[in-house]
Amino acid sequence: MSISENIAAIRERIDVAAQRARRSAADITLMAVTKTHPPESIREAHAAGLRLFGENRVQEFAGKAGALADLAGSEWHMIGHLQTNKAGKAAELFGAVDSVDSVKLAEKLDAAARALGKKLSVLIEINVGGEAAKSGVAPNSRELEALLLGATSFEALEIRGLMTVPPFTDDPEEARPYFRKLRTLRDAIAARKLPGIDMGVLSMGMSHDFEVAIEEGSTCVRVGTAIFGARAKP
Repeated sequence: MSISENIAAIRERIDVAAQRARRSAADITLMAVTKTHPPESIREAHAAGLRLFGENRVQEFAGKAGALADLAGSEWHMIGHLQTNKAGKAAELFGAVDSVDSVKLAEKLDAAARALGKKLSVLIEINVGGEAAKSGVAPNSRELEALLLGATSFEALEIRGLMTVPPFTDDPEEARPYFRKLRTLRDAIAARKLPGIDMGVLSMGMSHDFEVAIEEGSTCVRVGTAIFGARAKP
């Protein structure tokens, strides 16, 4: 199947999952994860109507951003783990960073965005599975609380919600408790009505489990393999 056919099939699956959850598919954004995929493939996805794209590595996107600069209406998000020493370049290249996992990183991004004279939307990445090998702040941790309470000190950052990558399982149903945990955390934070905090975005679900994520409240699903096929070698 072509990229456009894959996207059409995914949109249909999103519609069906939304109906099961008694939600509107219009409330769920499809993000194309373009890590390791060439500009030509990304152009195909854009031609098929996608406008939201996620990249995992600053350096990789820096190498192909020029070839994609003319794609009208495109929005580029950094979704991979971001080292603080690359915050400046990330703020320059991306319109949003969906993987903020420390106060230090938030401060670096805020300073970089201020220097560029731009606003930068961010999501707080939550390590719902408590996996040592994964980035993200622990739910109900001091670091998360510090990020939430420190939001008003950021001049250029706009905290828009939460993101997670649950522990991988072959059975999508096994990811459901983790998605539910993130939704519950989001609801608890939203109920506090903290200044400078917007919890409108719940980014969860990938190629193999996005339908379960939608049933559990995801507002943004990050799909790469199901759109572009297997990743090319870096």
